[in-house]
Amino acid sequence: MTTDDQEAIPAPFSEAIAEFERHLRAERGLSPHTLRAYLGDVGDLVRHAAAVGLAGPGELEVGVLRAWLARQHAEGRSRATLARRTAAARAFTRYLHRRGLLEADPGPLLGTPRPNRDLPTVLSKEQAARLLDGMTADGPIGLRDLAVLEVFYATGVRVSELCGMDVDDLDPGRGTVRVIGKGDKERRVPIAAVAVQAAEDWLRAGRPALATESSGAALFLGARGGRLHPTTARKIVHARIAEAGDVPDLGPHGLRHSAATHLLEGGADLRSVQEILGHASLRTTQIYTHVSVERLRSVHRQAHPRGAE
Repeated sequence: MTTDDQEAIPAPFSEAIAEFERHLRAERGLSPHTLRAYLGDVGDLVRHAAAVGLAGPGELEVGVLRAWLARQHAEGRSRATLARRTAAARAFTRYLHRRGLLEADPGPLLGTPRPNRDLPTVLSKEQAARLLDGMTADGPIGLRDLAVLEVFYATGVRVSELCGMDVDDLDPGRGTVRVIGKGDKERRVPIAAVAVQAAEDWLRAGRPALATESSGAALFLGARGGRLHPTTARKIVHARIAEAGDVPDLGPHGLRHSAATHLLEGGADLRSVQEILGHASLRTTQIYTHVSVERLRSVHRQAHPRGAE
């Protein structure tokens, strides 16, 4: 939070936010992006509270929270943003209540807007095969890019998880890769033999050409030898898909969606896909069943003689 933001907030609120930030960093294990979003949301909440005359966190009550959320709705915030801001407010008031700074926690009295869950864009199995089989692995960069896309599609990992992998995380003998996910949670993910081969080719003939003293143990490297950055990984995926032709443009998350969808279409159970993707809740994984059903409907409409009627 900036100095200007802090000056606009009464001291009791500023002190509470500072303590809340320390709590989130030390105990919640949130990603940097989520941490920034939560602190921004809570900062906006307390500025609203101060504007309506509250002097400190002990005066927060459900009417103030609902008025704040109503203002967000009037300003045209998306359902996803409203859902996140509601979650941030609940986390803040729960913390205040536990710390004894708030006599009663109003958070549970808030309703939660359901975010719109648009079906993710995914590749067909044929498009995925055409993309990966058509890539040329010329030189260190070509070897790296092929390995990156193969690992994304084989494992369904997030871009931050792939960029965080170290050389020793890959276990070719067992056909698995160690992944550190959200909240620093570790999981072992199966990886297809073709992806293992691409990674080993990169390690043998590509990585040594780019490695420098700054490379450390990173599995994937940027052109200057440092650990591959998520922004660069996204550019790699978009660029290689553009080269493939007749393949929908999507990024690493699209490959993650594709991997999950193809696993389910191939007969994998939902719980196994949840474990592979590192989802904390099965509900998050269930969106992929909707993708599969929608694709079946599309096939039916195209193939059945009365499907389009």
